[in-house]
Amino acid sequence: MSDLPTLPVTFRPGHTRAILLTAGVVIFVVISGVAMLLEQLGPGERLSFVVTGALIFWVLAQLARVKVVADESGVTVVNITGKRRLAWAEILRVNLRPGDPWVFLDLSDGTSLPALGIQPGLAKQRAIADARALRALAEAHTAPPGGEDQG
Repeated sequence: MSDLPTLPVTFRPGHTRAILLTAGVVIFVVISGVAMLLEQLGPGERLSFVVTGALIFWVLAQLARVKVVADESGVTVVNITGKRRLAWAEILRVNLRPGDPWVFLDLSDGTSLPALGIQPGLAKQRAIADARALRALAEAHTAPPGGEDQG
């Protein structure tokens, strides 16, 4: 198929990522600035403000790191709390149904893995196109040799 994306390809929610990282920086700067401007705060209290701002930035950065990376040997799904590597054969289906917050991968072990790197939140058409591209890649990499159904 010539309409398949060139591998490796990374799918990630660009708008959401930009908003989260920008908000994180702004929140850190504002909280740290407030800490420095309040003269009645001692050094420990100022430090606690800065650490709180850094913690908020870290949480937002974790939310922004989600992605799905497809290469010749399979897919790596990076979600908020972890990363999972899948061989193409493990992916039975790529689902993005109306109302789903992100893509779900139905796996050969009977489970479903959320892939937060493709989410329709702010860029619905982009997410639909990315889900279709990942579905096409999964189908192309799990098709029997010769491209025809056996049996």
